[in-house]
Amino acid sequence: MSIQDPTLAAPRDALAQEFVAFALECGVLRFGEFKTKAGRMSPYFFNAGLFDDGQRLLRLAEFYAQRLLQSGIEFDMVFGPAYKGIPLGAALAVELARRGRNVPFAYNRKEAKDHGEGGTLVGAPLKGRVLIVDDVMSAGTAARESIAIIQAAGATPHAVCIALDRQEMATENGKDVPYSAVQYVRNTLGLQVCAIAKLSDLMQYLSSGGTSTAALDRERVLVYRQRYGVEEG
Repeated sequence: MSIQDPTLAAPRDALAQEFVAFALECGVLRFGEFKTKAGRMSPYFFNAGLFDDGQRLLRLAEFYAQRLLQSGIEFDMVFGPAYKGIPLGAALAVELARRGRNVPFAYNRKEAKDHGEGGTLVGAPLKGRVLIVDDVMSAGTAARESIAIIQAAGATPHAVCIALDRQEMATENGKDVPYSAVQYVRNTLGLQVCAIAKLSDLMQYLSSGGTSTAALDRERVLVYRQRYGVEEG
C-alpha cells in the first residue's frame, strides 16, 4: 500500500516546481542511495557543484533572485561562504545588478593569505545587513561560521538564502534533534531564511509523475521523511 504524504494537498509553489525540474535536468538532484554528513542513507542527493557551466549558473542565479524578491527580505550586501557559496553569491550579485540592484559582494577563504592583501576576506568590506548565500544547510555549521565572520567585521548577519531546504532533523553531538538546521538558524540565531525549494516541493513534483521512476522515488523519499523529517515552522 502506498504511504500517503499530507503535504501533497498544500498549494503548489510554481517557482519551486520549476526549480526542482531544472535541478533534475542538470543532474544536480539525483535519486538512489547516498550517505549524508549525519551518516543517514538518503534516497536523494543535491549536488550544487553540478551547476557547472555558464548557462546553468545564470539560470540558478535567476531562481535565487526571484525567490529573494518574493520573500521581501531586505539586505545591503551579499556574502558567499567558502567554498560553494562563492560562485553562488557571485552569480546572484551579477543577476541582481542585471535587474537594477547593484549590491556589494564578498566571500571568505578557508585559509588566511599571508601576502598581498592578506586575511581571509575578499571583495567588498562587510557592512550593513548581510545576506548569506549557500546551497543547502545540513547542520547550520557554515551559517554559524559566516555569522561569526560577519559580526567580527562589525556588520550584521541578517538573512540566509539557500537552494534547497531538506526539512530534516539536524544533529548535535552526533544525535538527532527535533528541529532542522534552517529552523535553528531562524529561531535560535535570529536570521531570516528563504529557500528556492523545500523537500515538500520535491514530494509534490514526484506526485505529479515528473520522472519515469517518480512513484518509486516518492515512496522512498516519503519513508525517509517520515523518519527524519521536521514539521514546518
